This record gives sequence, C-alpha cells and structure tokens, in this order.
Amino acid sequence: MTTLHEWLEQGPFAVAMSSGFFAFYAHTGAAMAVLERGFRPTLVAGSSAGAMVAGAYAAGMEPASHAKLLLDIKRADFWDPSFGLGVLAGRKFDALLRQMLPVTTFEECRIPLRISVFDILARKTRVLDSGDLAKAIRASCAVPGMFHPVWIDRRPYWDGGILDRPGIAGVPPGRLLYHHISAPAPWSREGTNALSIPRRADMVTVVIEGLPRSNPWKLDAGHRAMDAARRAAEVAMNRPIEGGIVRVSA
Repeated sequence: MTTLHEWLEQGPFAVAMSSGFFAFYAHTGAAMAVLERGFRPTLVAGSSAGAMVAGAYAAGMEPASHAKLLLDIKRADFWDPSFGLGVLAGRKFDALLRQMLPVTTFEECRIPLRISVFDILARKTRVLDSGDLAKAIRASCAVPGMFHPVWIDRRPYWDGGILDRPGIAGVPPGRLLYHHISAPAPWSREGTNALSIPRRADMVTVVIEGLPRSNPWKLDAGHRAMDAARRAAEVAMNRPIEGGIVRVSA
C-alpha cells in the first residue's frame, strides 16, 4: 500500500482543513508535520478553525510562526461580550487577526485560498476567495451563539462549518489532502452525519483520534492538542493509506 509520504511525493496537491471548535491548534500541529517534510500545497481551504489556519498559511505565515502566536493567545485577547446574536461582538478577534496576518486581502496571498462561510439569509454555504481576508476568516469562525454574525457586502454570515464542515466546497477537482477533526461542533445534534468523513476522487483524509479538546476556558488543552497533532501527523506520514484514509491516535 502507498504511504501518505509516498502519496504526497506523487505530485501537486491542495490542502483542506475542517471545522472544529478551537481546532486551529490541532490543524497547526498537523500542518507543521507536513511542511517539515518539504511538501507545499498549491491551494489551501477550510471552514472555521480550518479557515483560520489555511488563511494564515496562504497569507505567508509558516505554521511554526503561527504556532508561537497561538500559544500566546489569552481569552481576554478575543473576549468582548456585547448584546446581539451571540455572546461576543468579534471586534477583538478581528483586531487579533489583522495584527497576525501579514497581508490584508485574498489577492495578496502567496497561493490561492478558499474559505467557506454560511450565508444566513440564503441558508447555504458561500465560498469566499477575494476581498478582506481577516473579515472572511472571522466570518468562517463565527460560531452561532458565540459570535455575532459578520457582515460582508451587506449580507450576514456565520461559521462555515454549519453546512460545509470539511471546508472543501471551494476546492476544485484534483489531489487533495484533508485534515479531519473527529469531534462535534457545538451545534451538532446526536444522530446527524456532521462528523462523517467526506468522499471524493483523489482525496486522502488524515484523522487523528483522541486529541485534547480545547475551548475558551481550556486554551492549555489546545496547546497539548497542537503538540499531539504534530507528533501524530509525523507518524501518519509513514502509515499506509487504506480506503483513502490514514487514521492515527494522538
């Protein structure tokens, strides 16, 4: 069987990263393991936490640098309660993103980027690929009930993971490496297929089981998840791909 490392050597590939509550730590750790082997995606995409990590990389940040910033974040850095459709206004998160990102628009990114958001009025996924980068990432991360909706071009948006949890809606056909967070989103209902692994041609999915679960009150768990995901992804590189999936434990 072909290992993940061998598959990556076979040619250009895109990367997509799924939604997952505060899973940007795990995504960053997994990305470090791939990039440290010298593999570079030609396009990145994601929903919610995946959009944040994909956006940072496309904007020019290496995962190691992104990791240092994430490890320094405190709840007070993004916690700004305000009346509205959600606990947090999101202004602090917006400022954090603008301070972090080395560019301000999709057009300035070093590689193509696709970010999934949920169009509240149309009740469907929209893929953003142009315009204000920080606002797009913030919209994709706007968990219902936690953040106010984010308005872009006079339309309100919420978390991209509502309908496109994998974050692959904007990825064109071709070779795709997909990092799947196997933990439910806050709005997921028991019995739904929100956590099912999507299937498409030429896609390889990496699933890391047993990662620590982070949230605004447990950011230290995110720190552990980053390290665990990095180590598990390193193991995954030498594992065979079975049925399009490489599954490892943290």
